[in-house]
Amino acid sequence: MAQCVQSVQELIPDSFVPCVAALCSDEAERLTRLNHLSFAELLKPFSRLTSEVHMRDPNNQLHIIKNLKIAVSNIITQPPQPGAIRKLLNDVVSGSQPAEGLVANVITAGDYDLNISATTPWFESYRETFLQSMPASDHEFLNHYLACMLVASSSEAEPVEQFSKLSQEQHRIQHNSDYSYPKWFIPNTLKYYVLLHDVSAGDEQRAESIYEEMKQKYGTQGCYLLKINSRTSNRASDEQIPDPWSQYLQKNSIQNQESYEDGPCTITSNKNSDSNLLSLDGLDNEVKVDGLPNNFRAHPLQLDSSSDASNSIDGPDHVKSASSLHETKKANTGIIHGACLTLTDHDRIRQFIQEFTFRGLLPHIEKTIRQLNDQLISRKGLSRSLFSATKKWFSGSKVPEKSINELKNTSGLLYPPEAPELQIRKMADLCFLVQHYDLAYSCYHTAKKDFLNDQAMLYAAGALEMAAVSAFLQPGAPRPYPAHYMDTAIQTYRDICKNMVLAERCVLLSAEILKSQSKYSEAAALLIRLTSEDSDLRSALLLEQAAHCFINMKSPMVRKYAFHMILAGHRFSKAGQKKHALRCYCQAMQVYKGKGWSLAEDHINFTIGRQSYTLRQLDNAVSAFRHILINESKQSAAQQGAFLREYLYVYKNVSQMSPDGPLPQLPLPYINSSATRVFFGHDRRPADGEKQAATHVSLDQEYDSESSQQWRELEEQVVAVVNRGVVPSNFYPTQYCLNSYSDNSRFPLAVVEEPITVEVAFRNPLKVPLLLTDLSLLWKFQPKDISGKDNEEVKELVTGEPKMIGTELISEFLINSEESKVARLKLFPHHIGELHILGVVYNLGTIQGCMTVDGIGSLPGCHTGKHSLSMSVRGRQDLEIQGPRLNNTKEEKTSIKYGPDRRLDPIITEEMPLLEVFFIHFPTGLLCGEIRKAYVEFVNVSKSPLTGLKVVSKRPEFFTFGGNTAVLTPLSPSASENCSAYKTVATDSTAVCTALISSASSVDFGIGIGSQPEVIPVPLPDTVLLPGASVQLPMWLRGPDEEGVHEINFLFYYESVKKQPKIRHRILRHTAVICTSRSLNVRATVCRSNSLEDEEGRGGNMLVFVDVENTNTSEAGVKEFHIVQVSSSSKHWKFQKSVNLSENKDAKLASREKGKFCFKAIRCKEKEVATQSSEKYTFADIIFGNEQIISSASPCADFFYRSLSSELKKPQAQPSVHTEKQSLEDAVRLIQKCSEVDLNIVVLWKAYVVEDSKQLILEGQHHVILRTIGKEAFSCPQKQEPPEMELLKFFRPENTTVPLRPSVEQLSNLIKTSLHYPESFNHPFHQKSLCLVPVTLLLSNCSKADVDVIVDLRHKTTSPEALEIHGSFTWLGQTQYKLQLKSQEIHSLQLKACFVHTGVYNLGTPRVFAKLSDQVTVFETSQQNSMPALIIINNV
Repeated sequence: MAQCVQSVQELIPDSFVPCVAALCSDEAERLTRLNHLSFAELLKPFSRLTSEVHMRDPNNQLHIIKNLKIAVSNIITQPPQPGAIRKLLNDVVSGSQPAEGLVANVITAGDYDLNISATTPWFESYRETFLQSMPASDHEFLNHYLACMLVASSSEAEPVEQFSKLSQEQHRIQHNSDYSYPKWFIPNTLKYYVLLHDVSAGDEQRAESIYEEMKQKYGTQGCYLLKINSRTSNRASDEQIPDPWSQYLQKNSIQNQESYEDGPCTITSNKNSDSNLLSLDGLDNEVKVDGLPNNFRAHPLQLDSSSDASNSIDGPDHVKSASSLHETKKANTGIIHGACLTLTDHDRIRQFIQEFTFRGLLPHIEKTIRQLNDQLISRKGLSRSLFSATKKWFSGSKVPEKSINELKNTSGLLYPPEAPELQIRKMADLCFLVQHYDLAYSCYHTAKKDFLNDQAMLYAAGALEMAAVSAFLQPGAPRPYPAHYMDTAIQTYRDICKNMVLAERCVLLSAEILKSQSKYSEAAALLIRLTSEDSDLRSALLLEQAAHCFINMKSPMVRKYAFHMILAGHRFSKAGQKKHALRCYCQAMQVYKGKGWSLAEDHINFTIGRQSYTLRQLDNAVSAFRHILINESKQSAAQQGAFLREYLYVYKNVSQMSPDGPLPQLPLPYINSSATRVFFGHDRRPADGEKQAATHVSLDQEYDSESSQQWRELEEQVVAVVNRGVVPSNFYPTQYCLNSYSDNSRFPLAVVEEPITVEVAFRNPLKVPLLLTDLSLLWKFQPKDISGKDNEEVKELVTGEPKMIGTELISEFLINSEESKVARLKLFPHHIGELHILGVVYNLGTIQGCMTVDGIGSLPGCHTGKHSLSMSVRGRQDLEIQGPRLNNTKEEKTSIKYGPDRRLDPIITEEMPLLEVFFIHFPTGLLCGEIRKAYVEFVNVSKSPLTGLKVVSKRPEFFTFGGNTAVLTPLSPSASENCSAYKTVATDSTAVCTALISSASSVDFGIGIGSQPEVIPVPLPDTVLLPGASVQLPMWLRGPDEEGVHEINFLFYYESVKKQPKIRHRILRHTAVICTSRSLNVRATVCRSNSLEDEEGRGGNMLVFVDVENTNTSEAGVKEFHIVQVSSSSKHWKFQKSVNLSENKDAKLASREKGKFCFKAIRCKEKEVATQSSEKYTFADIIFGNEQIISSASPCADFFYRSLSSELKKPQAQPSVHTEKQSLEDAVRLIQKCSEVDLNIVVLWKAYVVEDSKQLILEGQHHVILRTIGKEAFSCPQKQEPPEMELLKFFRPENTTVPLRPSVEQLSNLIKTSLHYPESFNHPFHQKSLCLVPVTLLLSNCSKADVDVIVDLRHKTTSPEALEIHGSFTWLGQTQYKLQLKSQEIHSLQLKACFVHTGVYNLGTPRVFAKLSDQVTVFETSQQNSMPALIIINNV
């Protein structure tokens, strides 16, 4: 139970006090009425004695009474009605609420920190009123009148006569059988005569003389002169007199008010229908009932019978308006009680009570106890029980044994008033009232036995109850508290006697006693046991106290506390105590909150919301309903719908109370603020026929960190080119779409007149659809003048004609149950300045009769037309985005700090040009290497001219806009065969396969030295695109060499003609997706020609072998490929002619066929060979068709240069350099250079494709870059074989530097040897046995350094096989020659070979050793001849 102001040792004596009746004459009542008080009320604040009182018990022992209090009340002849008592209690409880600002106890139990009100004043008020308003009953005498004060005024004509009348009246009321109420303790009631004297108006001498007369008549012990009203009421109230009555009369006014705030009016119909309810102080109605003077009126708890027709104990709840109550209270507050009394008068009243108690009441009680005790003693010993003999006298025979059924009915057994059993009970009650608990206990104990013997259960229960209380209150606690007595008493009252009022009194007392002994568990059980359906108020209060027991235990039972608080709240609600119900639910909520018990939380919040709404605490109601909606609800759809409707209803009421207030924050739908995306710019146009707009950036694209990094690199690349190779320090990549992945630390820049789209991610957590109407963004704008001055103009919501910012409104936005959906809301800035997007504003509502069914989706008709809104409220939700966690400095790492996220705070800047790019006839599928011509249209859709248009791509080899010079770029295809994309010239088909030579510089094609081939300027006419202008340019595309799907990113860069301080440039992105399929695979090798002479007599002919394989698997409908031309391109070499192996000139390749070509390449003439630094290439075309494609023009040369530049960019393996071996290095380089060749081949082809029964001709080109003699090169990159796994080595390799040596192949290419001899030689052996054949050995130095050569003619007879091969011939003459060959010199040696018989001989036996002249012999190695030199010797 909660803490109480009084301890139980104070509470019980105060609850059971001697009762004294007061009977006043009209004149006496008038005197007290001057103070707005009745006589009984006048005494109330002074009814407790200020000093100890002594009296003697029957054994003449002195007994001390402490803090004795007496209860004086006017005689009322009607018993109080149960319904009226209930109503009184209801009002007492509703009138007592927790004090404002009361500091609650904080109880920490386990994980819980609970704020709990430590005291429950409403319960204490209830208990006090309940105990005071208990009607007197026949089975106990505790609240029977012991004495009667007869009060008359000194101003009456015959006061003494008036006393006689009053005395007779009292006698008639007590002894006349017409009056069953009130109850009197003993027949001989003490009468105490009080003479009231008004000091200010009365004659004091007369009063004194009357008093003397009274003393003569009634004795000094039996009368008193009480002087009051010393103060004239009209005197200026200069001194403040305390008002001790207000605290008592507040309750009294509640008791007697006519209207009741709210709560059940539980009423029994009144038999005496002519009696009226008393007015405020119970004194104004002068009603004579049955000839009684006005003193004896109806009980103040009497109700008008007309007020309710119901006969039930608990009538239906009905709530009356509180206005009349407020009026009553107002009327009360203006009244000053005791206005005519001075402090001296207060002391006189106090003195009067003392005198009455000391001289009158206590001696009377003492005498009565003695008399009763004497009667008891005189009867003792006659039988085993104290009164068994008297019982026999009274009953006349033995009491028969009763069955259990009869036992239950004997609660109706009534003893006559003078029954000896009742005398002992009377004595016990008297002892109890004067705090003589030992004697009281023994008497109760004795009486209990007697009553039980007689099976008088009501009497027995009363004796048990008081025996238990007496035992507890005995000084020194000689015996433990007999709780079982109380349990039996409660059970008897409740089950046998069906008297819940007495049972309740038992429970209240016993629970308080148990609490004082810290037996909280037993107390709680007791309190819960008495909760029943017959009284909601009682059940609510007892359940609340039980809950407090659970929380006050040694180890608090928090959940039990909360559960019983909920039960108490429910019963309070049923009893109409809305405030208490709300308080209970709120206290329990502390326990259930955040523990995952969502259904319990929902129930509590719903109830709190309802109760708060009833009490007009609308903010609390809104908050509670909001909680139900924002937690992940586990309720059914119907329940959620009900919650939502209730919430909207309450919200609507709140908003109507303050229509001009700020917009409230709505809880639904959820907004995922961090998923908010902001897009700057217009929406992308859809494709229009063959026109396809650049993809650019849009909100439909998913974020990809890899691609965003690529775009950033491309932009950096183009900005670096524009700024002469350096990226400016203030460069910041352009971001058109801001999301949670982008860098939002800076204020984004938006351009005036270009829309800003904000994508808000909504989620509906409920199972019912939500309909948002009139959805728009909420913003704040700070315009800037052109001069740069700020002028504050803050608009929360735009209405009418928005001049600064246009706001788009979505009229309806439906979010189905548990759906996540994004809304895209636009703003149109018309002025420069700073914009802050604050949130969204909308009407929240549900759809009428359109629930989502079984998760299938909403019913048909939900989405069409206007939804029928059931109810909606306007509100807002803010978009608050938390920035990224900072983690750079030590301080940031150790604390949790977040950076700013400024994506919703754009700065609106001045106008900028806006480019749109359209691609016309842009293919989606190509063959590898296929060339296709498309057109690009550039449109300036803004009001500012643009310039400096460039395009940058990671794949420059994919496209070209043509060369720099118009001559090289065919703007439209010439009228050649099949409208080729190439520049072609018709040729004579009979021409031999010789090369046609042309040349071009790579600078013309943007591949100059040190340039960035990826950044390509777009050749705009006049380099400026004016507002509204458009230009179309041709664009050639070449399918990438690898098959598959290729994503190729283009970034278009442009600037404004007028330089802007904030935005330097703008970009437009396009991603082209091309699917390539296999076409041809070209492999080529180059080797030295053995023939040394050429037309110019210069050395260095080459043979180029080209293998072309058709790898197409006919999936693209390709019938066959025609090789139409093979061109060479090099700075130093050129094709001379085709060495056709077969006579078939037509080069067709069907699927999976392979063709072989051989070409002779020669060095370019000196005038054609430019310096190393020059970028001039010689192109040589060998034609297989009937028209020449000019390979040095666009687009053939473009793509050739692009592929060449991308090849050159690939990292080359560079040998490491050591200074001490520098000369060695140079030698190796020279030797390596001998085997290097820079010859590039372009294979041009046509493919015949059948598509939709039409034949198309596709064309394309493949490139092969030859670098090394004898090494095969490919047109498409070869797949790398993954290296085999190696064993791990766990030791450090020794750092041995291997001296660099050129490879055997490289050395064999240093000197080229050639033997010149007749193929067959006829010799008459029969004439001459020796045959001599002259042989010329040509030695050619391929390097650019001097070479020492040794020619050794001796046969190397290492094995018998070698002999067989060489045959038996010998070289005649010098066997070894030492020569020095200058750079690229050719030297001839004349040798003679000697044969002895016929046969086929291999002359390739001379071994040639070479070394660089300035080197040591370490490089000397044998030159290997490439093929055997066979000679046939014939005999003639």
